Amino acid sequence: MTYHPRIPYSQNGFEAPLEIAKFSSEHDEKLLADDSVHITSTIVPEKPAGLLIITSYPPRECGIATYSQDLIEALYNKFSQSLQIKVCAMESGEDVFSYSREVKYVLKTFLPDGYAKLANAINLDPDIQFVLIQHEFGFFKKQQQAFTDFLHQLTKPVIIVFHTVLPRPNPALRLAVKQIADACVSVIVMTHNSKGILTQDYDVPDDQISVIAHGTHLVSFVSNSTLKKKYALEKRKVFTTFGLLSRGKSIETTIEALPVIVSRFPDALFLVIGKTHPEVFKNDGEEYRESLEKKVKALGLENHVKFINQYLPLPELLEYLQLTDIYLFTTNDPNQAVSGTFAYAMSCGCPVISTPIPHAREVLTHDTGVIFDFGNSQQLAEKVIKLLENKPLRKSIRNNSLQAIVATAWENSAISHAREIEKLSKGNTILQYNIPAINLAHLKTMTTRTGIVQFAKNNQPDMRSGYTLDDNARALIVSCMHYKLQGDAESMAHIHTYFSFIKRCILPSGNFLNYLDTEFRFTEQNYTTNLEDSAGRALWSLGYLISMKDVLPEEMIAEACLLLKQALVRTEMIHSTRAMAFAVKGLCLYYTIFSEPYVLDLIKTLADRLERMYEHESETNWNWFEASLTYANSLLPEAMLYAWQVTNDPVYRKIAINSLDFLISKTFNKKGIAVISNRGWLVKGEKPNRFGEQPIDVAYAVMTLSAFYEVFKNDAYRHKMNIAFNWFQGQNYLHQIVYNPATGGCYDGLEDKNVNLNQGAESTVSYLMARLTMEQYVTSENSANKASMVF
Repeated sequence: MTYHPRIPYSQNGFEAPLEIAKFSSEHDEKLLADDSVHITSTIVPEKPAGLLIITSYPPRECGIATYSQDLIEALYNKFSQSLQIKVCAMESGEDVFSYSREVKYVLKTFLPDGYAKLANAINLDPDIQFVLIQHEFGFFKKQQQAFTDFLHQLTKPVIIVFHTVLPRPNPALRLAVKQIADACVSVIVMTHNSKGILTQDYDVPDDQISVIAHGTHLVSFVSNSTLKKKYALEKRKVFTTFGLLSRGKSIETTIEALPVIVSRFPDALFLVIGKTHPEVFKNDGEEYRESLEKKVKALGLENHVKFINQYLPLPELLEYLQLTDIYLFTTNDPNQAVSGTFAYAMSCGCPVISTPIPHAREVLTHDTGVIFDFGNSQQLAEKVIKLLENKPLRKSIRNNSLQAIVATAWENSAISHAREIEKLSKGNTILQYNIPAINLAHLKTMTTRTGIVQFAKNNQPDMRSGYTLDDNARALIVSCMHYKLQGDAESMAHIHTYFSFIKRCILPSGNFLNYLDTEFRFTEQNYTTNLEDSAGRALWSLGYLISMKDVLPEEMIAEACLLLKQALVRTEMIHSTRAMAFAVKGLCLYYTIFSEPYVLDLIKTLADRLERMYEHESETNWNWFEASLTYANSLLPEAMLYAWQVTNDPVYRKIAINSLDFLISKTFNKKGIAVISNRGWLVKGEKPNRFGEQPIDVAYAVMTLSAFYEVFKNDAYRHKMNIAFNWFQGQNYLHQIVYNPATGGCYDGLEDKNVNLNQGAESTVSYLMARLTMEQYVTSENSANKASMVF
């Protein structure tokens, strides 16, 4: 952690840490070596927009402080090229904190003079274009008028985030909130209920308010049983609540429900995780916790309640939540607008039972959670017992909760906040998505000694789905790409695994089988499905492997050549459009190493078939090979480009360019890329279907655009390639990430209103193909643009 030296606290209530121009060289070396560092995108704006966030901030222990730290980290990881983020840390007492380097200003909220001085500093600071304020009434209760005046003194656009929105305000509160809103260009709340209250009770214009849900952490799931064993809780049914302890959490509601629960489930254990709230501790010490401990003892529940009196590190907290059987949220405040604690619990797959605060009523529907009345211990006991007795119901709630909450991931919250700033900038801020570090973790998770497993349930391999040649051929290419980049032993081991799988799938006739179960038997699906595409993918992967002759073992190359030649016997009989295109790519890669005339003849044969298809179907406004755009479309122009490169036939070149330009016209728009839906193809003369976009189609687009850029050096291809890759990062119609940085996996696609949470082989390998394709541009141009902020 890097700290600012501090100017001694002054009477005016406002202070600014001295700027540090550069890190030490030792720190630079460490940062550049850090695998978690996010590398910037390939297009860098002249200067990021300056964003100052006014908030409580760690090391202060406060829910909003943690919230802001998580948001800032997510914004930085995704948009460090577009946003330069600094913090003004709010302090409510005499405590002095040592802050990390992003803290530029400090505001003592109880001193009136500090507000005007801070406003003047912000107005004069050329590096600040926007101000975002995390608002809670308690922050400014001693200086409400000074805060309101401060807002009106600012000349920079202000966005305010209301963490609490009270219904039915008295005239003084209504006026105060209205004055705050009037001074801001945008208001953010975390629930639609809060937005409704602001519009109806405070007359804040609807179009001034945006709803951005409380962020949650993506989790790389570990099994409940594994974590219970780790924490010595194997034989317990665990209920959990967490957060800074205060009377408002009404922990006694659960303790009073426990005798009934324990009589039915003697293995029940209630975990109360969290320190006493610092402000409560200042005034009352541990009075509330001690009262709870007395109640536990009086009810004879010592073996059924455990207090963990710590502010747990995030990884440990998330593990406790993952081992939890039911999460209990028992606040007694009906006006609590939002709870980050039960949102975190949902993101960890916990079935949640909650009192009916507005956030709970909005998020916990009949299939995503359970609601009970404030302070009703009897009702709570009944609902806990019902859930514990019904394992299928708990599983259903878990799955539905994960699907409902995934949109609130901090990465998606960052996208929503950044888009709000982009909108307010009126074209002066253009968002550039950072490119994440290469992460093969999920590829490893999905790979056994046999090969890569076909499907996943969330981020865990679904062994019942077996294996396919399709996925293992693509995984072989990814491992070759990574080995070419890193020369690492682990990628070499994966190359051997996937190559062995391909060898298993080829028949003496030269045909390939595709589907293999976990008992290593080829399934009946092989005999009821057209397998030409699978054969084409196998040829592509073999050609790619052979093209790495200079870096791979000689015996492996020789064996791959024998396999490819064995398959060539059947290749001329391929007529499936995409199978021919895959085969052309593989054969061209082979031909660049071994220039054998009969291989060139076969390339021409297949390319000529694609040419005839194009000539037959193309017409004005439809420059394509078929009467519809279907799947893996960009593969076809790319195959013609490959064919032109080895044959020098100008017809292939013309078709390659014209067909790709046509495809771009149908799949790119002002908002980004929208690949053809898997719910229905785009038929000539008809309108496209919406939704149902697949990672594999986006990945092929990235690879094709890269290939065209490398040949023609046309910046338009390069620009489109960046846009296509950003689809994985959130530049899509849902404005949600499709790549999961916590697991290294990729969600299985975009549906109408949500991502498909499963992270199967096809999606993950497709993302990695795209990411590894982007690496050549990142490495050559942007190594100096790696992350410079440390949290």
